[in-house]
Amino acid sequence: MIPLLTVLSGLFDWLIKADQELFLLLNTVYTHPFLDAVYPWFREGNTWMPLYLFIIVLALVNFKQKAFAFILFAVLTVVLTDQISSSLIKPFFERPRPCRDPYLMNQIRMLLNGCSGGYSFTSSHATNHFGFAIYIMFTLSNIIGKWKYAFLIWAAAIAYGQVYVGVHYPLDIFFGALLGAFIGFVTAYFHNKTAGIITSADIQNSLSHGIQ
Repeated sequence: MIPLLTVLSGLFDWLIKADQELFLLLNTVYTHPFLDAVYPWFREGNTWMPLYLFIIVLALVNFKQKAFAFILFAVLTVVLTDQISSSLIKPFFERPRPCRDPYLMNQIRMLLNGCSGGYSFTSSHATNHFGFAIYIMFTLSNIIGKWKYAFLIWAAAIAYGQVYVGVHYPLDIFFGALLGAFIGFVTAYFHNKTAGIITSADIQNSLSHGIQ
């Protein structure tokens, strides 16, 4: 009878190899000049600062007494996703980035000026953006309706870019997205429980007060 540890070790080795092969496909085969030009800046957090500022201004102008709680929990979401991914999980697993892996570093397409520092698992980009997207979805769903799914697409596109430019494996993205989604759901739950769900009535009330 094969020992359980042997089976688990073999499964882990297969999973890592499959992850590396999928990475090479996404990074070197399924490519396009347009994505080569777009992804180096599209994946950057600073690119999306206008979006974050817009959401803050939207909250301050329209949510009135609920604005502070909304912004506070949004900041808490980003802090938790970033710190749990970067300060807890990455140092624990210590997985090298593909651009620093001796087996892969000469096979990949590196679209950035240099290989990012730190470890690879989990992707903080994936964790942060999925956490923020899920938080927005569950706190503003009554206002933005079906547009809430655009935040998921946005987060997924940014996370995919980490593989495309050569700094993360697909599994880094997958588990980073799961972690971020969980954190975003938890912070949204406590926001809605303590501050109340934001509805179109809150905006209507703020507009009527402004007219008065």
